[in-house]
Parts: sequence; C-alpha cells; structure tokens
Amino acid sequence: MKTYTVLKTKTPASFSTAEILTDFYSPWTEDKVPPMTFRALWNEKSFLFRFEVFDTDIHTFVETNHKMEVVHSDRVEIFLRRDEQLDPYFCLEMDPLGRVLDYKTQYYRKFEYEWQWPGKDDLEVKAEFIPNGYRVEGTISLHSLNELGLLKNGILEAGLFRGKCLSPAPNPVFNWISWIHPDSESPDFHIPSAFGKLLLV
Repeated sequence: MKTYTVLKTKTPASFSTAEILTDFYSPWTEDKVPPMTFRALWNEKSFLFRFEVFDTDIHTFVETNHKMEVVHSDRVEIFLRRDEQLDPYFCLEMDPLGRVLDYKTQYYRKFEYEWQWPGKDDLEVKAEFIPNGYRVEGTISLHSLNELGLLKNGILEAGLFRGKCLSPAPNPVFNWISWIHPDSESPDFHIPSAFGKLLLV
C-alpha cells in the first residue's frame, strides 16, 4: 500500500515544510495529466492539507450554490475510511470555489449526501484561483477524525483524487486522476484498492 508521510508542525503551519506528493496519474486513459501536488501537516489539534492543481482549463458549475453542484465542477477529493470493508467511509469533494461536498457512504456506493462533517469548527476549507490553476486548503480537527474512528495509531487510510472536468454542465465529462491505481477496469474510486496510508509522524 502506498504511503505518504505527514510531518508534525508548529502553529502557525507552513506548507513549505511538508513533503510534496506529485505522484498522480490517470489510470483509465492515456491523457496527459495536468500537474498537481498534495501536501499535508499535523499539529496537536488538526490535520492540515493543501492541493494545488496546475491547469488553465477549469470548469465550475454554479446555479443555487448547493453542495451537490460540486459534482459538475473541477474538484479535488479526499476519501477517509475506517477499514478495508468501507463500512463506512467519508468523502470530501472540494471545488475551486471552496465548496465542499461532504458525505458518508458504505460499500458499495450507498451514498448519504445529507450527512455533514460533525461540528462546524471541525472542518474548514478554503480555495482560490492561482496563476495557471487553483489551490484548495483544509483543516480537519483530530477530535473529529478520532470521533469518526478514522485516525488509528497515527495512520489515516485515505484516497487522494481529482476530477478534471473536460466539458461543462449540463453533461460534464471527467478525466479521473488518482494517487493510487485502483483495481478496476473502469473509473471507480469507491473500492478498497483506491486507498493508501497517510502516516502522521
């Protein structure tokens, strides 16, 4: 299983001290993957992360600004699971406007979109457009990770993904990009083999 080391940091955190993950690719197409990076840190209270996507062709869908509109937009994603049975696991899909589609699900694809990350102060996400792309940063309280049964002996089992929107709504088409190569012949992140380990050291 692939691993990424999450270094401990002081407050305020500087992502310049984090290890840089660039190992992303498209398992199901031969399309060139626009470069992206992932960085993460942790402190006594929180797990902190940053995605940076370098791409000049970015699509977002805005109608009522409901969180489900994220599924029609360019986005980055973190899935977090308790165990290989995916019973349950939790998903954060985040677009360049800072909107978050948070939901709980069980294998296989039993989505509970009405679910929300517990505690308004336990999850903070912000996003911004940067030259040639966008950046998404987030903070998740260790308290909520522990309450959800996700942080075990300093390990988070996580999937790190991107949905690159190739054509806008109402009929968006995506190139699916992943840190892990899931064991599936068609695009699917909602399976056990899509996860790696984030090691908090």
